[in-house]
Order: sequence, then C-alpha cells, then structure tokens
Amino acid sequence: MELIKLDIRKSGVEITAEAKAEAARANELLYSGKGAGNDFLGWVNLPSSISADEMAAIKAEAEHLRAKADVVVCIGIGGSYLGARAVLEAMSNSFEFLRKEHKNPTVVFAGQNISEDYTYELMDALKEHSIAAIVISKSGTTTEPAIAFRIIKEEIERRYGKAEARERIVAITDKARGALKTLADNEGYPTFVIPDNVGGRFSVLTPVGMLPLAVGGVDIEALIAGAVEMEKATAADKSIDENPSAQYAIVRNALYREGRKIELLGSYEPRLQYINEWWKQLYGESEGKEGKGIFPASVTLTADLHSMGQYIQEGERTLFETIISVAAPAFKVVIESDKDNLDGLNYLAGKRISEVNKMAELGVQLAHVDGNVPNIRVEIPRIDERSIGALLYFFEKACGISGYMLGVNPFNQPGVEAYKKNMFALLDKPGYEEASKEIKKRL
Repeated sequence: MELIKLDIRKSGVEITAEAKAEAARANELLYSGKGAGNDFLGWVNLPSSISADEMAAIKAEAEHLRAKADVVVCIGIGGSYLGARAVLEAMSNSFEFLRKEHKNPTVVFAGQNISEDYTYELMDALKEHSIAAIVISKSGTTTEPAIAFRIIKEEIERRYGKAEARERIVAITDKARGALKTLADNEGYPTFVIPDNVGGRFSVLTPVGMLPLAVGGVDIEALIAGAVEMEKATAADKSIDENPSAQYAIVRNALYREGRKIELLGSYEPRLQYINEWWKQLYGESEGKEGKGIFPASVTLTADLHSMGQYIQEGERTLFETIISVAAPAFKVVIESDKDNLDGLNYLAGKRISEVNKMAELGVQLAHVDGNVPNIRVEIPRIDERSIGALLYFFEKACGISGYMLGVNPFNQPGVEAYKKNMFALLDKPGYEEASKEIKKRL
C-alpha cells in the first residue's frame, strides 16, 4: 500500500519540464553535498542507516526508564522536542489522561518555554509520581531547557540521591563536547548522540525523537520502516513523476512565485495537530531567510472552519492550503436515529462519523478552490507509526528540495540568535555589560 498519495489536481499548477529539471537538480544537491548547508545532510539517508545495534540500545534504555518511572520528563526545545511530541500526540489516545490505568509511562515536556506558572504546575503534578528525565541539548546551555533541567535534576537528586539519579536521567547531546556532555560524563548518565550532521528540526528520527517515543510506547521500528520507504521513493534516481516530495516542492514554489505567501497546513484529525507544529518549524526555520519564504501556518479542521474559515474563504488571496487526509479511521462510531429528530440529523442515521468527516473535507476543498485557494492533498492510509514515519520523511525531503529551489540555505538559522542577544543583555549575563546598557536605554 502506498504510504503517501499526493494530489495536486486542485492546486492550479501544471508541473512543467523546466520545473521538473529544477527540482531534480535540487534533489541531487541533497546527495552530492554541493549545495549550501552541506554539513547538515545526515538526515537524507538517516532512516536506512540506523543500525540494529543503535535501535536495540534505544529500546533497551527506554525499557529501563519505563521500569523506573511512571512519568518521564522530556526536556528540550524546538527540534529537540517538537518531533517527539508530534508523533507521540498522533499515536496516543486523545483521552488517555482519563484512564485509571496507563499501559505506558506518561511522557511530559519541559524546557520548551520559560513560564514560571508552567514550571510550578509541572513540579506540583510530579509530586505524586515516580519520575525520570530525558534531557536533549547539543550544547547544554540553551536557556529554556537548561533552566528546566537544573530544576528537574535537583528534584530527582533530592528524592532518590545522586547514585539513583544516574539510573533516572539520560542525556542526548553532542558526542564529544559541550556543557551537557561534560555533565553527563562527570555524573555518569547514559548518553545518546545528536549527530553533528543533522540539524535539530530534522532530528526526529535520531535518538532525539526515538528515545522519548519508545518510552511512550510508540513502535519506533515501524516508524523508521515507513521513513525508509519514503527515503527510497524520493531518492535521486527516482523520476520527478514518481517523487511526491519533489512534486510538492515544485507546486509550493510555483504558488509562491505567483504571490501565494502563506501556506496553511491542516487536517481533519485532532491527533495530527502537533504534526502541524513540527511542520511549521521545519519550513519556517528552513526557508524564512534573506527576505524570502512562504509563511507556514496551520488549522485543525473542522474546528477552525468556525473561526478561521471566513478568512480562508474570502480573505486576502495570498494563501494556499495543504491538507493531510487520513483514508481510514482506527475505530467505528455510527450515528443513531432519534425518534423526535429535533436536531434534524436523522438523514445521517446509520452513517459512520468518518463518512461525515470525509464529506466535510471534500466539501471544504471544493468551497476553498471556488474561493481561489489552491489546494494540495497529502493522503496517508491511516494514523499509525508506518504512515507517520513516511509523512515525516516526505515533508523533510520536500523541505530540502524546496529550500534549494527557493535559493536559500535550508539548513541554517542565523535569525534565531537575534532575540538571545537582547535577552542575555537584559538579564545582565556576564560578557554582555555594554550591550545591556544600550538595550536598557532603548526600553
């Protein structure tokens, strides 16, 4: 079964021979390493290069943490957390928190913000639970996760002592240097490596994503298998006619050149909401530079039809829409007949909710196309590990191709440092004394 079906018929774009050649050249750069950012191309062949030994080590450590704790705190920000959260949310029961018994430890996230209230509420909630932590940081000095780890580490050591803390803290960091690597070596924490040649937003299929997911009960072997299938389907030797990632890159660049500056990613399954968040970082950080780039936004449907639907239908015509469509639900719920029919829904009696959802999806697509919103459809067979693994790699490969077609380096992020300099100056960080004086004048 095809894991990704791309439908561009309602995008208004015809893929030309020239566009195919441009996309083929961009895809080839990802393999030849002759393009900008070539130090960060390790993700391209990552799925097929994961060794059995690495997979076994990740699964073994996950089982160890699962035996130790009923709540595992995953500490990271950006690419060090979004991928894991996206897959975990997709693969989790939406109402697991209401169940009296959990078959898997609960994975919660910290270090993705600097909210004092969030931190207090997390620490307060953890009082009644046995806890462990996975801390993810290349350097160990990124402000948000470093603050969270300092607090979580202190709590684990206070409860269990330093010796037991070594059994409850795992670091995923640089292989040789950095504050976190030094701390992990000094304290004796188990470690996994963030590959030097894989940027954070492309790291979900490394231990950065796979260890938290394995702890949460996700079948990481199936996840990787789906990604491997998509890696093969989008390889440099595949024609553009057979390469869905290249076709997606072509269409979105064509729309951008026509003045479509905003891409809305949406789906009709709430469990995919954090896939949207992961995708927004992937494309926003990869393409938004040098005054260029499509702005990545997202909607969750049908809910957002009752909030954003008006703008999508009739607002400024600078956007296009990409919908992740799920062919088959996992469960069955049938709408029953009601003798009074006060809500007027008896015409739906006997139908599955998924039938109504699908007709909403198709009806909305036609309405938006009629409203001059180009539409791209990405269909997966179902929400399972294999399909999600394929979807992740599909978007990653398309991002690399699209970035090169746009004419930017898709693998750097120089703009993310600007706010940090201001923040450090305002906090009077050593070394920022002069900057502190200047910026405080501006405020």
